[in-house]
Amino acid sequence: MISTKNKTDLADTLALHIRAMRLPEATREYRAIDGRQFRIDLAFVAYKLAVEVDGGENLPNGGGRHNRAAGMASDSEKQNLLIMAGWRCMRFTGQQVKSGQAIATLEQFFRDHPQPQQG
Repeated sequence: MISTKNKTDLADTLALHIRAMRLPEATREYRAIDGRQFRIDLAFVAYKLAVEVDGGENLPNGGGRHNRAAGMASDSEKQNLLIMAGWRCMRFTGQQVKSGQAIATLEQFFRDHPQPQQG
């Protein structure tokens, strides 16, 4: 099982990249849906952009929580609820964070969407 610390470290790394690139501020562990316990790893609230970092892709037997049936079902439910509430959702693997692909994708998003969502 992936440790919460590893997932947190990956999200913290991405948060550092976001600050270094001077992108809009992201809120860590944001609760977007009233009455639900889940949190968004990094939320750009004004843009209604949820960013999730899924670690564990390199564990033996794909051992990360996001690679197991229950974890996948929970992630799908979370993402679907966010989309129904008007959020955009992006997911990145730990390797995408480490390689710089995640921050490059976010930079492109903010170039293409320079203004927060209205309403």
